[in-house]
Amino acid sequence: MRCKPGGYAPRRRRKGTYRRDTVPGTGALGHNPPFMKTPFPVSPYLLLTLANLFWAGNWIVSRAFRGELPPVALSFWRWVVALLCLLPLALPHVRRDWPQLRAAWPMLLLYGALGTGGYNVLVYGGLQHTTAINGTLLNSFVPIMIVLLSWLMQGRRLHGREAAGILVSFIGVIAIVAHGELQRLRALSLNVGDLWILASVLAWSAYTLLLSRRPAVHPLAFLTAIGVTGLIFLLPCYLWEMAEGRQVIATPGSIAGIIYTGVFPAFLGYILWNRGVAEVGAARAGLLMHLIPAFGIMLSMIFLDERP
Repeated sequence: MRCKPGGYAPRRRRKGTYRRDTVPGTGALGHNPPFMKTPFPVSPYLLLTLANLFWAGNWIVSRAFRGELPPVALSFWRWVVALLCLLPLALPHVRRDWPQLRAAWPMLLLYGALGTGGYNVLVYGGLQHTTAINGTLLNSFVPIMIVLLSWLMQGRRLHGREAAGILVSFIGVIAIVAHGELQRLRALSLNVGDLWILASVLAWSAYTLLLSRRPAVHPLAFLTAIGVTGLIFLLPCYLWEMAEGRQVIATPGSIAGIIYTGVFPAFLGYILWNRGVAEVGAARAGLLMHLIPAFGIMLSMIFLDERP
């Protein structure tokens, strides 16, 4: 390559690769999908807030249509809808990033089992037996679990301010669950739905931490890949569920619920969450998941007539 006298030849970047400052997971936002390009910078905290709002709605839909939409069926069809939204935008990036995706297939299967597949089944299964308000409140343990897992899995040291934040967060969750009454806390018992929700907390926390190891591919290619691996994980579970006699009851409301969960929590929610985590890190992003119970309580009171 020719260069100017006294200068240096610029390094050529191999086709199909990203500059380090634009690789998802290295602290930058990554390449913006066409529908997310804006003429001004978007706060990652706004992206994370919107993701949590969409996910709070996800809990409401699952609880409202628990009779018409079995847990695995809702998880399966939600990702079918999400992939239909994704593929027209993501296919060029999937083709370009295919070598990296193929090399990272074990991690992609893990992301699918934990995040796009397992987490949703556990949440929807739990909401068959517990209220949306209880579920979203228990989901508030996610920030605590993320920090604990980062210590156990990655050896990350806990700083004083983070420890204080976890303590305050834990006390806040306990106070909300107990309605500020010590006697109610002593009498507290967990039903099977609550245990499913706690299992989903563990799955989502592990998924969020593992995002730091995702392949250096376009965000839409990554989301498409984990959507596909999630469906691979869900398919045998879905066939088993149907064999057990759990069928989708198609009504205008249940179909609208599937479309909502596919477009907002799955398609937009995961894009916003993954971008936000790439920008601020898993531990800080996890703290914003306290917005889910706030949004969830408000939406449950409006649409489900539940009371905290």
